[in-house]
Amino acid sequence: MQSATELFCRHGFDRVSIDQIMHLARMTRGAFYAYFESKEALYNESVHATLRRSRVARLAKAPFSIKHLTALVTDYLNLCDLQHANAPGPEAVLFNEIGSEHAEIRQVYEEAYARMRKILETRLTALARLGRLPFAADRDIIAQKARAILASLVGAVAIAKSISQEDEQREILAAAQRQILEMLGVEEDAGAQPGSGAAR
Repeated sequence: MQSATELFCRHGFDRVSIDQIMHLARMTRGAFYAYFESKEALYNESVHATLRRSRVARLAKAPFSIKHLTALVTDYLNLCDLQHANAPGPEAVLFNEIGSEHAEIRQVYEEAYARMRKILETRLTALARLGRLPFAADRDIIAQKARAILASLVGAVAIAKSISQEDEQREILAAAQRQILEMLGVEEDAGAQPGSGAAR
């Protein structure tokens, strides 16, 4: 599973073969079919397993605090993760599948999006009710904010991954971070490097 996730994160569903997965896992192709009936089934399980370990999923278990919500934003928009200096973030398995033509992959993507949005909406609602956010705990407002956060997170990373200039990557990530933190009423740390993941 780990080998498949790593390859899907780096290359996407279409550019990864069963042979590549099994080679990286140091297993035979026959062993693959003992566990999965198809590459699609493995991808589906890979996405669900990685989302269970994702930053957004960890947020669901964290205390209701602005600190934990902003940590999600700043960690997610981290240049080191983008460049794979660290292991690819679990959500990265989805970035390569934006606009996929495969019905099964689109369904997995939509389910993952809905799950992440629900977690964010739950957090935003609780924090708004506690008076820690600069907007009301209105269902429509919360849904709009959750969509905006996800669009900024995924969009910024997808754009930054598509270009090669590190300075521009950093600026894209920093712009998205500033926009989300401003929406949440949180000041960015003036000493933080753009795209470094630091905020207060």
